[in-house]
Amino acid sequence: MKQQVTLIATAAMGLEAIVAQEVRALGYQDTTVENGRVLFTADAAAIPRCNLWLRTADRIKVLVGQFEAKTFDTLFEQTKALPWEQYIPEDGEFPVIGKSVKSTLYSVSDCQAIVKKSVAERLKQKYGVASWLEESGGFYRIEVALHKDQVTLSIDASGTGLHKRGYRIGQGEAPLKETLAAALVKLTNWRADQPFVDPFCGSGTIPIEAALIGQNIAPGFNREFASESWELVGSELWERAHEEAEDLADYDQPLDITGSDIDHRMIEVAKDNAMEAGLGELIAWKQMQAKDFHPRQATGYLVGNPPYGERIGDKAEVEKMYREFGKVMQQLPGWSVYILTSNERFETLYGKKATKKRKLFNGYIKTDYYQYFGGK
Repeated sequence: MKQQVTLIATAAMGLEAIVAQEVRALGYQDTTVENGRVLFTADAAAIPRCNLWLRTADRIKVLVGQFEAKTFDTLFEQTKALPWEQYIPEDGEFPVIGKSVKSTLYSVSDCQAIVKKSVAERLKQKYGVASWLEESGGFYRIEVALHKDQVTLSIDASGTGLHKRGYRIGQGEAPLKETLAAALVKLTNWRADQPFVDPFCGSGTIPIEAALIGQNIAPGFNREFASESWELVGSELWERAHEEAEDLADYDQPLDITGSDIDHRMIEVAKDNAMEAGLGELIAWKQMQAKDFHPRQATGYLVGNPPYGERIGDKAEVEKMYREFGKVMQQLPGWSVYILTSNERFETLYGKKATKKRKLFNGYIKTDYYQYFGGK
């Protein structure tokens, strides 16, 4: 089906430009970057391709319409005027979720109920259904989002968020989202033929994401998506997207990736997660303190999300670790170092000013990504 759709790739704050880059790399050039999302127009084949390939986006939604609404009547009528039948079949299941920020219509539950009723009216009219809709078919979760009286109506094409790759069977206390871990790797100049180390690996997310990037494996390859049952997309486009992902994967690319952590239990968890991701023996795992890092190679890339020292009692210990780690890395000028932390004294403790700094959010924690470019 050649139907053109407008898609929204949602993104964590600070990652919008990276998500837009990924969208363009898939061949969709017509992108608009906004706060927390990237909009682009494409044919229906983009729905499976973006779900499978976007490493740093949170989810893919199909945009159905946008308009202003300050009354419930306007919300009902404008919603009903949209071509829902182009997206949702007669038996489609369409629950409605919502959010409202700085809008006249602030009751989310009322907005959800009105949108649900309005879409049902439109579909009954178009499909000639007199009583009620069965809703026994594919899953089309509608979102009504109001921001300053502007309404955005979309359908979620991902289902579970894209960070759920399907490999994480165990995790530590403060796991890094897979999408953010992939972004941390993509913000470096690392290439698959260069050494890559994470000395604070926890459950292994950063090294696993690096390995997926290194072998060009689609991050959504081992999971399911809500839009797999959509008539709008069809099974043929999904099959084609999976075949493309299989063809583009470079399973023969050798990798030199190491993950280490002070906690031996986390190393076991990381090993299990890597196995589940199908990366078994590709990543080396070691129990080790960051201050004991002594690589064989003179150059390489080190990417880490160390403890931040935010809990009472941890701060002094964490700051001591930053100091010791900084002393080790001063002896390795050829290595490029990338550290994500909320500790605003990091540069002072590490003993060196970062080449570059980028503001990112780790969940709701405001962090900085300190980037130190190594010499050749």
